[in-house]
Amino acid sequence: MKAAVIGIGSNSVRMLLAEINGQEGRKLLRDREGTRLFAGLDAQGNLSVASMDAATAAVKRMAESARAQGAEQIDLFATSATRDAANQAAFTQQLLNETGLALHICSGEEEASLSFQGATDGEYCGVIDIGGGSTELVVGQGAQIDCAFSCQMGAVRLFQRMPIASRKDVPAVCALARSIMETELAKHPELKVPEKWIGVGGTFTTLAAVVKGIPWTERTYMHGTTLTRGEVQAWADRLADMPMEERLRLPGLQPHRADIVVHGICILLSAMERLGWEQVTVSEYGNLDGYLKRKYQLRGEICG
Repeated sequence: MKAAVIGIGSNSVRMLLAEINGQEGRKLLRDREGTRLFAGLDAQGNLSVASMDAATAAVKRMAESARAQGAEQIDLFATSATRDAANQAAFTQQLLNETGLALHICSGEEEASLSFQGATDGEYCGVIDIGGGSTELVVGQGAQIDCAFSCQMGAVRLFQRMPIASRKDVPAVCALARSIMETELAKHPELKVPEKWIGVGGTFTTLAAVVKGIPWTERTYMHGTTLTRGEVQAWADRLADMPMEERLRLPGLQPHRADIVVHGICILLSAMERLGWEQVTVSEYGNLDGYLKRKYQLRGEICG
C-alpha cells in the first residue's frame, strides 16, 4: 500500500509519501514548502489568518498530490507553532474543512521521539532536532528512549528574540540558547551523553550543503555528512558577517532560511559546547520517517 504523512512545522510544511510492504518502507516522494507558521503568532499567542491559510494551502496541495499518486492513507500532524497557538482548535477545524484531514498535535516529547525513531536504526546515540519553534534532544537505542525533552527555542523563535548583524552578536545568541537549554537539562539529571549525535532538520541539511558547496535541493548528498565543532563555529561567524544578498547566492542555502540560518547554527553550537560533542552527523530523515515507522512498524530507513 501507499501511505503519506504531512507534518506542519514552525518553518515549513513537509510530506513523505512511501510504499509500505510488510515491515519495509520505500520512499516515493518528499515534498516541502516554506510557510514560516511560527512567525504568524501574535502577542496573544494566536496564529494569524494569513499564516493558517498559507499552511492549509500547502497541506491541501500535498494531500492532493499524494492522493493522485495512489496514497490510501494520509496522516497529518503538527509541532511547536501549532502546539503553542491559543487558537489551535480553529486551525485544526480549518484544516479538516479544507483538506479532509484530522490534525494530530504532537507534544514536545512525542516530537522528540518521532525524530529519534526516524533518524536512527538500532544504535545507541543522541538525536538533536532543531526546528523553527523548538529544539528536541533524545538519547536512546532502538525503541528504547532513555531521555527525551523539548526546548522552547528554534531558529525562527531565536531570530525574533535577538537579531544577528555580525559575528560579534553570535556569542550572545549562543548564550541565550544555552540558558534555555540549561533550564530543560536541569529537569533531566538522567541524561547520559553518548559519543554519537545525529542532527535532524533544515539547519543541518542546509549547513551540510553550504559546507560542501552543493545545491540545497540535492538532499541525498547531505545525508551522512559529519560536521565538526570547528566547522560549525567557523560557518556561524562567516554567515553572520555575510550580507543577505551574498547569503542568497550560496547554492546550499535555501532562500527562505537565509535570515534564520545563523540562529539555527547558534543553537547547534551551544548544544555542542554544553554537552561536549566534537562532531555531529547530518540525517535527511526525521519525524516524518519516525511517524511512518511507528504507525506501520517499519524497520530500517525509508529510502528509495
